[in-house]
Amino acid sequence: MSAPARPSLRLPLAIALALTTAVSAPAFAAPQGAGATATQDAKAARLNALYEQYWEELLKLNPLQATFQGDSRYNDQLPNTLSAQYRKQMHDFNTRWLKTVKDVGSDGLDGQQLLSWQIFVRDREKSLEAEKFPGWQIPINQFYNLAATAAQLGSGTGAQPFKTVQDYDNWRKRASQVPTLFDQAIANSREGVKHGVVQPRALMEKVIPQLDALIKPKAEDTLFWGPVKTFPASFSDADKQRLTNEYRAMIEGELMPAYRELRTYIADDYLPKTRTTSGMGALPNGAAWYAFNARNSTTTNLTPAQIHQIGLDEVTRIHGEIAKVMQQVGFKGSMKEFFAFMQTDPRFTFNDEPALLAYYRGLEAKINQKIPEQFSLTPKAPFEIRPVEAFRAQSAAGGSYMRPSQDGSRPGIFYVNTYDLPTRKTWDAEDLYLHEAIPGHHFQLALQQELTNLPKFRRFGSETAFSEGWGLYAESLGRDLGVYEDPYSQFGYLQNELWRAIRLVVDTGLHSKGWTREQVIAYMLDNSAESETQSTAEAERYMAIPGQALAYKMGELKIQEVRAKAEKALGPKFDIRQFHAEVLKDGSVPLEILEGKIDRWIAEKKKS
Repeated sequence: MSAPARPSLRLPLAIALALTTAVSAPAFAAPQGAGATATQDAKAARLNALYEQYWEELLKLNPLQATFQGDSRYNDQLPNTLSAQYRKQMHDFNTRWLKTVKDVGSDGLDGQQLLSWQIFVRDREKSLEAEKFPGWQIPINQFYNLAATAAQLGSGTGAQPFKTVQDYDNWRKRASQVPTLFDQAIANSREGVKHGVVQPRALMEKVIPQLDALIKPKAEDTLFWGPVKTFPASFSDADKQRLTNEYRAMIEGELMPAYRELRTYIADDYLPKTRTTSGMGALPNGAAWYAFNARNSTTTNLTPAQIHQIGLDEVTRIHGEIAKVMQQVGFKGSMKEFFAFMQTDPRFTFNDEPALLAYYRGLEAKINQKIPEQFSLTPKAPFEIRPVEAFRAQSAAGGSYMRPSQDGSRPGIFYVNTYDLPTRKTWDAEDLYLHEAIPGHHFQLALQQELTNLPKFRRFGSETAFSEGWGLYAESLGRDLGVYEDPYSQFGYLQNELWRAIRLVVDTGLHSKGWTREQVIAYMLDNSAESETQSTAEAERYMAIPGQALAYKMGELKIQEVRAKAEKALGPKFDIRQFHAEVLKDGSVPLEILEGKIDRWIAEKKKS
């Protein structure tokens, strides 16, 4: 999974950056003559200056985004991003910048400049289109919520730095704004109740234990005490004493009361008003809302019904591949019995958490040996493997990735979930590592940040279908990278490919066909080897972020399609390292633009 691995955060602006749909790329017209070139260069320079100004304004509006990128200028700020005033501010911001860049126009642009113009305009248009749907009225769920984000930031192990006295003072100021955001989340939820825009009960029941895990009577017992326990040795005794006193007062006097108030509201007021339905179709204008999400997530114009059918077809195909594995290992029962065997046989379990983490670190070394055979373009950023923090492990995915900071102070992090250890299977590890770590999200996201020639809205933005499609495509490279050496690990790859195909079926089933949570869980258990724990967590994830799960398979299918096209067209001229570099070198792009980009690359290679 990226979602931003993405921290447990979904700010309106972060959503807006990710919400895009595919558009047909116009022809790349070559400018004629020196005068045309000079005009093009002047327009490109003007647009680059505008993009830089836009990005600077955007970070001021969204200080948390700056922090997650490693830009420390606004680390003491936390605006009320849930307020009506902020939504109006973002509307005006996007409207103004859309007009400014469209007024410059795209005539005469080609290559990266035309690509940037297209993406910028589409992103702003989709941000404005998203305002039709009242996502602000359902600000809290078990998958992304401000309470978990604040805990990650304030724990001392997240994106918020705690290296200097100024860093500690910055968090003290930022944390003082958390209660305001919680109050706004409560107010927005009350508006949602009035209009019938509420979360499913099953999701909100999971939020309460998440909050309970964070609420403690003493500051020393909270996650927020982490920075106090790990003061840098360079701090003076006076600074340590001052910060200790201030942090205790902040945690016990401001943060914990805010967490308790949020918990009380959800448990006593909101939970009785939640809905028993599971999908977006039950919400006002829910069908249109979900169709919008599906287009944005996949960067295609496919309907939910079309995506549902693609999912059914892929499930059938992959089941056929799994049947071959069953034959290879001599399994005599049904496929459902084989799934049960893969889940219950003790040979596939880790003895303990250290064994699981050691296994993943061994994979890192093994796969890195083969990377040069497949990749000429690799990131400079360092990389680490860490276990998911205990407070969010129960609802977190099996693995996730957080991109490195812009300044290099924080590595790319592959978070491995060790909760419910018996469900974390050895046959699942190789595939998960390839997707979330190397050469999956770490390569794609870290490389994108290192593309300093691109405008920052492209370096730090994301097209979910591309980034998650790349992660799933990376899983298919396992044998070339020295893994999937036994049939059971090959099954792990097929099982995870199957899982993404099932997502197409169940996400569209939930939100456009009236499926219940229980139907989704049953479908996953009947058609895959996932555990009930994982199936339940995934079903609730799809309920919480409708449409996002569609991006993976649709993106993978497009990357495989353009690779097959390139292999057929180029024959012996095809070089897999050059192909991978071409896919990654421009950062995250919509799928139709990716296809056009590879078509031009094929044409150039044919000439050489």
